[in-house]
Amino acid sequence: MTGEEQLAAEFETHRSYLHAIAFRTLGSHADADDAVQEAWLRLARTGGGDIEDLRGWLTVVTGRICLDALRRRGVRGEQPLELSIGMLRGEAAGDPGIDPEEEALLADSVGVALYVVMDALTPAERVSFVLHEVFEIPFGSIAAILGRSTAATKMLASRARGRIRLGTPTTGADAAAREVVDAFLAAAGRGDLDGLLAVLAPEVEFRATGPRGTMVVRGAREVATRATTGAHRGAVGHPARIDGDPGVLVMVGGRPVLVMAFTVTGGAITVIRMLADPGRLAQAVPSWVA
Repeated sequence: MTGEEQLAAEFETHRSYLHAIAFRTLGSHADADDAVQEAWLRLARTGGGDIEDLRGWLTVVTGRICLDALRRRGVRGEQPLELSIGMLRGEAAGDPGIDPEEEALLADSVGVALYVVMDALTPAERVSFVLHEVFEIPFGSIAAILGRSTAATKMLASRARGRIRLGTPTTGADAAAREVVDAFLAAAGRGDLDGLLAVLAPEVEFRATGPRGTMVVRGAREVATRATTGAHRGAVGHPARIDGDPGVLVMVGGRPVLVMAFTVTGGAITVIRMLADPGRLAQAVPSWVA
């Protein structure tokens, strides 16, 4: 094996990690692929001989590539980073054409997808937030990426958290859909079957993905009955946006247990998608969510 082949083999062991960083930061798998490829080209040009900590070196390089990419977006406006949890359908999970590694990365993106309103952040805030809050990279390393002091980098991350918590203004349609979802959640919490039926479309579909696979329930009464019997004792719900739809993250005892996204059409809920995998959610939801 030549030196370049050995270097390429070592790089491949870090590819998934680098792609996760780039995807979380840029919000696009295509852009993430480009960033990872650029990181490899930069590594290949160095020969890798003087690099003691390859993972750390690649983290810094990928972070800088993402920062440059965000800056080049300029005034075009940045798209929110969101997870399409519809890609976690039972059919897809059993499809050999779906890359399990990619599916895992998509699932792992849930936490930030819920809360990151990316176009509210500057490129530097976005990079500092993703690297520290999601990947727990020390501020000193992030400061090297941003070309700022450690103290300034900590302030950037703090400011990003504040902006993310505030979110962005909702439109009238958003507010109306949220009211429907809030009514559903309140009725479910009370065990109010009639209240649930009032906000569910007759042919509503409920699709839940968990550690054991995917379950699909159709029909308002069937979904309402399941909602009244599936409430978690001591659960705390956090409003969220998923795929542009209103949603909720449910925490029990400080731990995330499930996330649901709702499609609202004509004032009624037509689709409910749920991811109920505490193990995945525990890794994905940022530690500051409480």
